Amino acid sequence: MGLPIGICSFSFHRLLAAGKQDIFQFILDCKELGCTQLDPWNAHLSPIRSGDDVITAGHNPNASGFLTAADEDYIDLVRRAGDAVGLPFGAIAVDGAHIYEPDPEARAANRARAYKWLDVAHKLGAKQVRIDCGGPEELPDDVLEIIIDGYRDIIDRAGEKSIQVLIENHWGPSVLPENVIKLLDNIPGLGFLFDTHNWREDRKQDAWKMCAHYASAMHVKTFDFDAEGNPVGEDPTPAIQLLMAAGYSGAWGVESVPEDGDEIAGAKKTIDLIYRTVQKTR
Repeated sequence: MGLPIGICSFSFHRLLAAGKQDIFQFILDCKELGCTQLDPWNAHLSPIRSGDDVITAGHNPNASGFLTAADEDYIDLVRRAGDAVGLPFGAIAVDGAHIYEPDPEARAANRARAYKWLDVAHKLGAKQVRIDCGGPEELPDDVLEIIIDGYRDIIDRAGEKSIQVLIENHWGPSVLPENVIKLLDNIPGLGFLFDTHNWREDRKQDAWKMCAHYASAMHVKTFDFDAEGNPVGEDPTPAIQLLMAAGYSGAWGVESVPEDGDEIAGAKKTIDLIYRTVQKTR
């Protein structure tokens, strides 16, 4: 029996930057690779000025940059393309709309972007939107309160559209498991996108154990594989096993960043790894 699978389109950011894949090709590639849902990164849904924009945004997830939503007619075409291959939209990963900025005007600009991306997600029929918390790693109380208030506002608006808002362990305070748990425990309705990699390196093992049971979405992060299809370097297999033990029932998300640059092959190998691990663990 198949698994629910989605590929975060950041996995194909080099193809996007090179002009070899747009959102429509992404949809076709996901169908070919056996996905059951579409999980675009918002750069795939933004007007692209240059490949450098994509690479810059990919390396700096707190930058707003060019990540503005395309117009409604374009989004309609994207929705129809998903319908044509029978794949619904699952989780949209939004960069450039994080909650915290020290300057109130910057926070307001990010909030407006977040509202716009909620509208896009609703138009696409997406069920989840990831919006980062922002802020410094140590998460002082005054920053915490701003983040809590911001998420509550966005969650209220998202709820009217039947969309779940997700925080991801990504950058800033969210690389520490205690901060993720503190936010989840203090913000009703906030979901968690569990990324196997994006923890502070010295806390990764702790974070897997502490946070697996909170996950309502996830990304398996891979970088390289050997000739037998086993991950080289960081192995996300134990994190997958912990998620299964915690009763995780969402889609298995792929976010591969292949060191050899072959992004389609990297995604396929990651999907194969997920299947092997789930089958062995059941």
